[in-house]
Amino acid sequence: MEYCNRIEISGGHSKSPHTMSVEDPPPRSSHRHRPKPRLERYLGFLPMLAFAATLQASWESLGSSLYAGLLNGGPVAIVYGMILSFVGSLSLTLSMAEMASMNPVAGAQYHWMYELAPVAPRFLSFIQAWVTVIAWWANVAVGPYLVGTEIQGLLVQNYPSYRPRNWHGTLLVFAVLFLPLLVNIFARRLLAPVEVLSGVIHILSYPEIMVVMIVLGQRHTNEFVWTEFVTDQSGWHNKGVIFSIGLLTAAFTLSSFDGVIHMSEEVNDASRAVPWSMIWGLVLNAFLAFGFAIVLLYTMGDFQKALDSATGYPIIEIFYAQTGSKAAASAMMLPILLSGCYSSFNVLASVSRLTWAFARDEGFPFSSFFSHVSPRCKIPLRSLFLVTTITVLVALINIGSSAAFNAVLSLDTLALYISYLVPILFMLIKRIRASQDIRWGPFILGKLGIPINVFAMMYGTYITIFLPWPETQPVTASGMNYGAPVFGIALLFAVIDWFLRGHKKWNGPTVMTAPK
Repeated sequence: MEYCNRIEISGGHSKSPHTMSVEDPPPRSSHRHRPKPRLERYLGFLPMLAFAATLQASWESLGSSLYAGLLNGGPVAIVYGMILSFVGSLSLTLSMAEMASMNPVAGAQYHWMYELAPVAPRFLSFIQAWVTVIAWWANVAVGPYLVGTEIQGLLVQNYPSYRPRNWHGTLLVFAVLFLPLLVNIFARRLLAPVEVLSGVIHILSYPEIMVVMIVLGQRHTNEFVWTEFVTDQSGWHNKGVIFSIGLLTAAFTLSSFDGVIHMSEEVNDASRAVPWSMIWGLVLNAFLAFGFAIVLLYTMGDFQKALDSATGYPIIEIFYAQTGSKAAASAMMLPILLSGCYSSFNVLASVSRLTWAFARDEGFPFSSFFSHVSPRCKIPLRSLFLVTTITVLVALINIGSSAAFNAVLSLDTLALYISYLVPILFMLIKRIRASQDIRWGPFILGKLGIPINVFAMMYGTYITIFLPWPETQPVTASGMNYGAPVFGIALLFAVIDWFLRGHKKWNGPTVMTAPK
């Protein structure tokens, strides 16, 4: 299989080096002209659609993140937040899909940044690469952590004498990571059928859960579901702030849609398959999540009991209230637990490819080592081990301080949204100033491009403003949202790395793929 349709040595933005600046590239070293490591193309549209659907795992993610929405705004924030988040996420996805069609490559955002940035493309693409990589490193730990703490919540419900400890959760994170790691290493060819099987579980378990809730759950009124605006739980008093923080439940549910793009170099006809799998994956997930949210609110039982659940997860208390059985509630949690497991297959695969791409383009430390592709496994094995090791180290933080661990996790969505916004901004500028110079792919937004890009920027900026806000007031050390300061540290690290090492090594992406 060909690795890409063509290989270019990036030089469109280069000037002769003379000083250490963000604009001036260093001399190109001879090893940049050597053949770049390849990945085999073996994935089609259907596995990628399942990849997108199960990576977001929308209705399961909504169940796991329900607390924030109930605490701030309640039903109004969840129902109308889902609608707003779908429209906003669709605009972001369409904007990203167009760029993915132009250049379907594992590095994604930093490649597009280099091609589209009107100034300092080397510096900006290098910073973008680090922001995207660090965001996805944090993302790897989210699924296993949710599964681990949900298992602890079920233990609390079923065994009242159980006292959860942080180190229990850390061990559960390790356990959830183990099988996805093995499959990624030894069963690469099984990834496609595993994705399809996971997609089938994602879809088929949905009506089963819905039927149980509809048949057994107590009924709330239409007024509760569509007009109840909860303002007396979090300590915040401004209704706009309350809705905006509650909206983050829906925003989290429909995020991470760029994960498919980082698998592009293993996808046949990637310039078509990747954009459409992103779009249809989001539409399918939004449809399922919205239906789940409506039925859940109609049948959730006592609102306060769900919010104050000793398990830490309102969804566990809601399932118990609906069925009246701890065993049945545990069984209903199984699809949600499985979603965290099979999404870890996808996240590990996607993030290892992203890390590998940054190393292959010589921006990552020890690039020649981490850009290696195992000839036996045919995957970037060293990058996979690096990502897994980082996740293990992050999980170990939880033993000493859950606040510090949550600070790392809070970086995830904030950094991802920022990694979406900057390339879209530069795409919008390029579209307005010189659309004739854009190397379009098969998927083109056409005349709708400008309004879609503008709305994507507006929605993404709005979400980014409220992502770092704490859920409750007054703010305590344990309740503080550390997303903004942690992101600031990550950004400072990237800038320091540029001046210490990057300006010498990084000359932009070395591999470009042209759409067929």
